[in-house]
Amino acid sequence: SVHFSRFKVTEIALSKNALAQFDDSEILRAAELLAHAKVNTIGWNGTSSGWLGFDSDLHLCERIKAATGIPATTSMLALNEIPAKAGVSRLGFVTPYLDDVQARIVANYVRIGVACQGERYLRLQDNFSFSEVTAAQLEAMTEEVAKEKPQAIAIICTNLRAAPLVEKLERLTGLPIYDTIATVLWKSLVLANVDPKRIRGWGSLFRDAT
Repeated sequence: SVHFSRFKVTEIALSKNALAQFDDSEILRAAELLAHAKVNTIGWNGTSSGWLGFDSDLHLCERIKAATGIPATTSMLALNEIPAKAGVSRLGFVTPYLDDVQARIVANYVRIGVACQGERYLRLQDNFSFSEVTAAQLEAMTEEVAKEKPQAIAIICTNLRAAPLVEKLERLTGLPIYDTIATVLWKSLVLANVDPKRIRGWGSLFRDAT
């Protein structure tokens, strides 16, 4: 079974108020509610460590485990495992974010040895607006990034409706596509000792990565 909890996020920016939305205490409260269902793993389906720094997710997972006794992962930590496993050092990026948020994401990947090889982003800030990005927009952005010849493409934002498009995008581009909704699901299944191959139609990640 799958269980969900949430907390409030209304915008993505680098302002003080926007960054404060990701205070660990809010996420921990949501995680503790999930623990009542006696789940096997907890996945933070969010990408904030892309601009806050990946250590923020490492600390969050440690705090979730300490508070609930349940192993945890995040969209970004799961995403970061995959290039390392696949030998990817040139990654393309598709996001809806503002210029400064995008720049932070790219810089944080450079710090872990992954170069940006193509990027497209929409300069949006309102969280709801991310959900209004169309499949056609996502396909066009991904195909444009693919022309710059990355080894794989990451679609970063868990309010984009990209995961169901991954199979098609991989056919169009000939590249592995890693969507951040898919990555946290993949890693959560691994942590729960469930075969990721049970998920079909969401791309090569669920067939190939172990």
